[in-house]
Amino acid sequence: MELVVVWLAWLPRPFRLACCAVATLLQVGIILTANYAFLNYLVLALGLLLLDDGVFARLGLRAPAPAACAPVPRWRLLGALAAFAWIFYASVAPWLFAGWPAFLTAPASLLSPFRVVNRYGLFAVMTRERDEIEFQGTRDGRTWTPYPFRYKPQDPAVAPGIYAPYQPRFEWNLWFASLGSWRQNPWVVTAEERLLANEPDVLALFAGNPFAGAPPRQVRAVLWRYWFTDRATRRRTGRWWNREELGLYAPVVERRPDGSAGLAGGP
Repeated sequence: MELVVVWLAWLPRPFRLACCAVATLLQVGIILTANYAFLNYLVLALGLLLLDDGVFARLGLRAPAPAACAPVPRWRLLGALAAFAWIFYASVAPWLFAGWPAFLTAPASLLSPFRVVNRYGLFAVMTRERDEIEFQGTRDGRTWTPYPFRYKPQDPAVAPGIYAPYQPRFEWNLWFASLGSWRQNPWVVTAEERLLANEPDVLALFAGNPFAGAPPRQVRAVLWRYWFTDRATRRRTGRWWNREELGLYAPVVERRPDGSAGLAGGP
């Protein structure tokens, strides 16, 4: 659907106005039901470029008279038409010809290094589950206390919030880190080490510090899987989320007798 709406912008005036209306309704719906930070607000702003002087005149906003323009040479129009046709084909070819002979997707491959065309979507597939990393600390090695986040899912009884257009980079990057391993995201282990020292700059990323009196002896990163409850469960229990612990995401980091930080059980 997004691809169809995008290409309406290149058609005559009625289609451009329809594109603006559809895109506006779509972006407002996404803003109300999802957290894509400032991205949807940027699309709303771009939609204003599809409105012409006639629309603003109806709204009582008068635009200055346009300057006279020289006629565009025919060869330029044909070149622009060919370029638009190429970009359009490259947009739909990966969808239409997936698994077909390579020559059918060759035009898309040729444009790929220039990054002027793609699938026009943040995610090709949306999942019903969401994996989240949670930092936990302990002083006795038995009782683990989570560090509370400001913006991402954690407490199953807390409803998801809307924070756009603000983009919480820490939580956003943690979600992307959950899609890979800690070796691909070594900054997660670095964050564990900083929490061992109660470093203010890192603690400021959280909603609170459960170890304000004294830093923990060990810190770990645990991976949880979240998915929404149904209406009956929400009415009965008040929980918005179901969650399942998947295990450790990164090695446990501990504070050694000399005050340094290292992997638990390491040298």
